[in-house]
Amino acid sequence: MQYLMGLDIGTSGVKALLLSKNGEVISTATESYPLDTPKSGWAEQNPKDWWKAVVKVINKTINENNVNPNDIAGLSLSGQMHSSVFLDENMEVIRPAILWSDTRTEQQCKEILNIAGGLENLIKKVSNPALEGFTAPKILWLKQNETKNYKKVNYVLMPKDYIRYKLTGNINTEVSDAAGTLLFDVKKKEWSKELAKLLDIETNILPPVIESVEIAGKINKSTSQISKLKEGIPVVAGGADNACGAVGSGIIKEGRVMVSIGSSGVVLAQTNNPTADSKGRIHLFNHAKPNSWYMMGVMLSAGVSFNWLKNSLFDESMDYEKLNKKAEAIAPGSEGLIFLPYLYGERTPHNDANARGVFFGISGRHKQGHFIRSVMEGVTFGLKDSLSLIKDQDIKVKEIRAIGGGAKSRVWQQILADIMGENIKLLNVEEGPAYGAAIIAGVGVGTFESFQNVSENIIKVEDEITPIKENVETYEKYYKIYKELYSSLKKEYDKLSKIN
Repeated sequence: MQYLMGLDIGTSGVKALLLSKNGEVISTATESYPLDTPKSGWAEQNPKDWWKAVVKVINKTINENNVNPNDIAGLSLSGQMHSSVFLDENMEVIRPAILWSDTRTEQQCKEILNIAGGLENLIKKVSNPALEGFTAPKILWLKQNETKNYKKVNYVLMPKDYIRYKLTGNINTEVSDAAGTLLFDVKKKEWSKELAKLLDIETNILPPVIESVEIAGKINKSTSQISKLKEGIPVVAGGADNACGAVGSGIIKEGRVMVSIGSSGVVLAQTNNPTADSKGRIHLFNHAKPNSWYMMGVMLSAGVSFNWLKNSLFDESMDYEKLNKKAEAIAPGSEGLIFLPYLYGERTPHNDANARGVFFGISGRHKQGHFIRSVMEGVTFGLKDSLSLIKDQDIKVKEIRAIGGGAKSRVWQQILADIMGENIKLLNVEEGPAYGAAIIAGVGVGTFESFQNVSENIIKVEDEITPIKENVETYEKYYKIYKELYSSLKKEYDKLSKIN
């Protein structure tokens, strides 16, 4: 039996997955690691914690199924986008990695916008606006605030690329992760020397860029000595977490859209036309599929909003099944209760770090179930914002596939279909980015013929949720109000941020 391994370096932990050549998930293992928040708005992790966790999950997936290491044909990686690992000339970590969710770089984003000559010019160069989560602002922050550390920088890597270096000893990145740095020309698939020069960032600290399906190296001797992996196993470059999630969901041709309700909310559509939104409301990144791109909208607090509700407003006896039952008992629209899911600001479509969550329309009739359902509805309204922007870019939506924890709730599945006004398709396998990484490994080493072949023969639609006409009509009325609320509150959000 031949196996493929996928590793996903996430924010809360690492996941390893073993996949057979027939597409069957043989084994999975996860290992968590800490998140540090030394100051408000900061989010950091120690890359050494990632590496320790990776070694553990590799060994666990192999040991628990008595897999012969000689049968592992290839390995690939997925990882959190944008997060920055700073390495010195000895390839040692200089300081904790600054994560994608870190918002300390508001000033640096303003500087980048100004230096680039405004939003329109910035988008012409790198197809995306300057956001706090991206890599370039983090590099500038280090340069301006930790000068001694910046002078030591020999390379800046993303999380999965650091782990790949530990596995192979080779330094590189691939197009889908490079696209999230704000230093990469997404259309030309090369580092933007023009923007880097304007920002006074040396391009020699940026790793060589290859395609996601290229073999980036082989398991080295030191890795083999501490893990069950055999020296010489090909390691395929892999992709950013959302690109890998798209591969694992079969979003590898135009017309298919992925909606993910995880901690964050993602709406992603593959495209063969690399034309960016001129207003920067939605992202354009390189896909793991060669010569392909994807448009993506991201809301920061999707599943996070639901978890906040559960953990903050209910006691421990209220599990997810009970929450779903209470929500199901409430009519669409939650009797006029509307939730704005901006608990930690918002990315798409508003790009506003000052935005905050709101329950609007509370009356004496509202009970627990109303609040639960309104959170589901508010998050889904936010996802609809992104879908609308994708449609505005002349991308034809033929099929929507739902993944993520929220997509496992039947009541939320129906809300999603009703608010989107589209059929929602559910898949036979939903293992997240690690699954996509294993598929990329398979394509890279030749176990799988192509992404298209995998999509047609392994990734299957097993269920479909149809929108209910009267619910669609109800939600259209509420969605109009939802969209107006942010505009009405924007100035108040800004005032609040100056007091808080």
